[in-house]
Amino acid sequence: MKIRVTSVFVQDQESALKFYTEKLGFVKKRDIPLENGDRWLTVVSKEEQDGTELLLEPLSDNHFGPAKTYQEALFDAGLPCTQFSVENVQ
Repeated sequence: MKIRVTSVFVQDQESALKFYTEKLGFVKKRDIPLENGDRWLTVVSKEEQDGTELLLEPLSDNHFGPAKTYQEALFDAGLPCTQFSVENVQ
């Protein structure tokens, strides 16, 4: 069994895409428009492009309301919900 997709909640999908691709070096995998104006937007590790996709899950008004409460509570408590590993940090 493998994890195919996991989510990270984001306030703005376009800003998140820019951060994950330009700053962290991920690669955009899927960008599918949804009926409500959001997107099914995933990125993958440059080293494992067939690996687990990270869904940049929108916290828009069109989306599941409790997710925003959950994300804000984690942020306020200083708790990471997703962790990455790297060879080095520059």
